[in-house]
Order: sequence, then structure tokens, then C-alpha cells
Amino acid sequence: MAAHPVTASDRIQSLDVLRGFALLGILLLNILGFGLHSAGYFNPLIGLGETETSRALNLGAWGSVSVLFEGAMRCLFSILFGAGVVLFTSGGRAKARSLHYRRNFWLLIFGVFDAYVLLWTGDILMVYAISGAILYLLRNLSPRTLLIIGAVLIVLIGAFYGVAAFALGQAQTAENAAWADFEADFTPTDEAYETELAERRGSYLTAFRFTTHHMVEILVLIYPVYLIPDALAMMILGMAFFKLGILDASRSTGWYTKLAVVGFGVGLLTNLYELRLAIAADYAPLATMPLIVPTYQVGRLGMALGYLGLIMIVCKLGSLPGVRRSLAAVGRMALTNYLMHSTICLVLFTGLAFGLVGVLERWQLYPIVFAIWAFQLWFSPWWLERHRFGPAEWLWRALTYGKRP
Repeated sequence: MAAHPVTASDRIQSLDVLRGFALLGILLLNILGFGLHSAGYFNPLIGLGETETSRALNLGAWGSVSVLFEGAMRCLFSILFGAGVVLFTSGGRAKARSLHYRRNFWLLIFGVFDAYVLLWTGDILMVYAISGAILYLLRNLSPRTLLIIGAVLIVLIGAFYGVAAFALGQAQTAENAAWADFEADFTPTDEAYETELAERRGSYLTAFRFTTHHMVEILVLIYPVYLIPDALAMMILGMAFFKLGILDASRSTGWYTKLAVVGFGVGLLTNLYELRLAIAADYAPLATMPLIVPTYQVGRLGMALGYLGLIMIVCKLGSLPGVRRSLAAVGRMALTNYLMHSTICLVLFTGLAFGLVGVLERWQLYPIVFAIWAFQLWFSPWWLERHRFGPAEWLWRALTYGKRP
């Protein structure tokens, strides 16, 4: 089938479709942080169930999500955020610098609300706000320079992961305090496991206390050491991709086909290799914790580029118009839908209401994901048929510009 002529509207929709796809995909990973003990996000042995069938289902769910989606959706979302910075600060926009930093300040506040009121310890909005502040300084660099900077960062991050894995391996051999702390986080004792779940299920207040305590380590260690460099590298690539016309369906169908084939080829080979190592190591911490696997960035970037190429092909061919329309609406309301994920899961999993954290097995969380997807794919177009912006987008815009949209 030949590609239909790409209009300016198609180019805008392609960015929204990508954003909507990435936003929904992120929930495949985030649901683990909502619904399982905090160690379950990285430890596949958390939430296994008691029968051989449940064990197979849960390990199958973990392996499938790890190979196909882990890190890739966040990578794609970061790429799009970088593109958004270029788009927002270009075109001779007056007061671009002031508006950009005001916009990121309010995104930071949304992130604080998400983490401390909606109790989502995996909030990414604060990471994006901080990273976005740095990106403004790079907005006028050439695509080639941006690609080089992004590639160098990815190599450095991979090297750092390798060093961290080596150091932890040495600590494990020596059985020192560093290894004991890491193992306690990854494989909690029965007492620690039940204590966390009791706090998160007890009431909103006890869940809030757990969250504020847990966020200290995340803000002090995880953000600066792992998440901000990780996000920055992909955002910088996103700035380059936008300037090169890769994200708005401007390239040929053949070009995107090559991108999808190479991206999925590299991503699947890398992720399957990592899965094989994890199974061979009997799911030991050093084999299943992605943030200490040197090839992690290669696998997630490969899969993200594969999805990018595939979605651009669909947009170029004009295929699945209903699906594209719904995904684009989800993407236009990405902030609203992201906060909706946290709100729904706050009600379902914490002591505010149903207290289901740790009750469901890993695979049983995914029907909830699919139900949320179905609702947002219906709700987002419905809302945008009646309003120009999503609720959170309207508020964000009002706060950024200091006037009612």
C-alpha cells in the first residue's frame, strides 16, 4: 500500500500518536510499583503465587514485559519530551526562556503532587522537569552535535552500570554492608515484606508515611545517579530526531521500515540475551536489576526505535484511523492521563480505599492495565470533542502563561 500524502495535521498527529502509545505502555511497568511490594518492580520472584501454573504465568508475564517494553516506553516518552522542548522554544516565540522555565517549574509541582499526594513513588514528572531545565541550554545545537552528545551519554551510562555491577559483585563476595543493603531492598525478609504492605494498605496516612520515607532514597540516590542521566540522554536524542524530521512522519515509508527492522532486531537480541542470563542465574539480583546491566540502554533504545518506526509506518500509510485518533487523543492529554493512572491506582491499591497492594499476583495486574487503557482510549477523544485541552493540560497552560487559556 502506498503512503498517503503527509499533511501538517498528519505530522502533528504522529507526535500525539507516539506520545499516547508511550503513555499507555508506561503503565505496563508502573502497575508493578502500584500493585506489588516495592521490590517487585525489579525482582521477578515477588508476586509469583503458590502453584506451578501461577509461577509460570507470572514469570511469563515478567519475561514478556521485560523483553518487549521494560525501559522502551520510558525511552520513547523521553525522546518525545526532548522534541517538545525544541517545539516549544522555536519559531521566534517571545520570552521563550522565561516560559520554558516557568513551564518546567509547574511540571515539577505536578510531580510533587503525584509523588506526595497521589503517593506514586515512581513519579517521572519531577525527573522530566529537572532534565528539561538543562535541555534549554542545548536547544540550538545541530542534530549531529546532539546525536554525539546523546550517544556519549549512553556509552557512559552503560559503563557506569558495568562498574556498579562489578562493585556489587565484589560486595557480594565479601558479604559486606553494601551488599546487605542491596539484597535487603531486592529480597526483603518476610517481616519487612509484611510491614511495608501493612503500611500501604492501612490507611491514607500510613501509606503517606511510607511514601515520604521511601521518596528520600529515590530523590537522593535514584534521581541524580540513574533517572536524570537516563532521561537526559534520550531527550537529547529526541531533540536531534525532531530536527531531522524523524518524529513527524516526514521520512519515507522505506526509511521507517529500516528503522523498525534494525531497532527491533537490536532491541530483541539484546533483551533476549539479558533474559537468558537472568534465567541462567536463577533470577539473582545482579542478573535481573536492569540499572546495573551494561547493555540495558542498548536494548531499550533499540525497542523504542522499533516502535517509533512501526508507528510512523502506520501514520504514513493512513492505517487504523480509529486507533490513531484514540491514541492521538491520549497523547494530547498525556499529563491528565498520567495523573489519572496514579489516581486510579491510589484508590485501588492503597489504604485510601481498596488496599489491594500485594493481594494480586503479577499477571493479575494486567487486566487492570487493559481496563484503564480501554477507558482512556474512550475518554480522551470524548473529552477533546468537547474541550480544547485536557484538564491538567489546561491548568498547566494557565499556570505557565499566567492567564486563562
